[in-house]
Amino acid sequence: MLYTGQLNEFVRLAEIDASNCDLLKEKVSESLSVIWCQEDMKVNVDGSDYIFPENTVLFLTEYHKVTIVSVTKARLVRFNRAFYCISDHDNEVGCKGILFFGASQFPKITIPDNEVEKFEVLWRMFSIEMESKDNLQNDMLQMMLKRLLILSTRIYKEQTELTSFDKNQLDIVREYNYLVESHFKTKHQVADYAEMLNKSPKTLSNLFKKYNEKSPLQIIQARLVLEARRLLHYSDLSIKEIAYEVGYEDIQAFSKFFKKNEGVSPSDFKKSIAS
Repeated sequence: MLYTGQLNEFVRLAEIDASNCDLLKEKVSESLSVIWCQEDMKVNVDGSDYIFPENTVLFLTEYHKVTIVSVTKARLVRFNRAFYCISDHDNEVGCKGILFFGASQFPKITIPDNEVEKFEVLWRMFSIEMESKDNLQNDMLQMMLKRLLILSTRIYKEQTELTSFDKNQLDIVREYNYLVESHFKTKHQVADYAEMLNKSPKTLSNLFKKYNEKSPLQIIQARLVLEARRLLHYSDLSIKEIAYEVGYEDIQAFSKFFKKNEGVSPSDFKKSIAS
């Protein structure tokens, strides 16, 4: 089921099985995806294999490269920023929220047994609204999606102990991750993001010690490496072109950076994929 609005906003709901699992790896510009595994599912995300058990819910951005290894039953909600990411949703359940604040990782939850029925009911209501054809459909679908993200965010906060975190500080962490996602190709220094956030680099460093196992600089570097790995793996660009794509005019500097983080040079990494 697919809803498309007048301003190119869209939301898709789909019951996934082996016959239509290609929908999971469909690449749509500025899209975000919620994948609810209803049975064990084996997936390759950005070159790594994972087995997700029943009632695991994944939250992916358009930047994740997803390959389905095996799937028997899952549910998909995919939407673009035009559909949901508007100013009044710019909070912890919006596109800058904790479920979508970075593409170098992919947040996931496990639906507790006592919460499964809530998700089932919401899915049925969501599906019914997808069939509606009136001028309130857009608003109703946004409400359904917001409810899904609220339910998921509550569980995510409990399962990651985020409930004890200071909201204002966590907002800065989320905004930093969002800014890195938007500017990592051109801005490689923590100071660049500190300036945009009107914070000092030291303040950001102290915050991330509390809320993240990675430092602010490591988050930038991890995003750059991830993009480089994807381009080396999935594109036909030369190493020089890839270096330029991620903001390096000097191919030697890029190669040194990549080898420091991956343990191999870009050319050796590319050869290992081909072999």
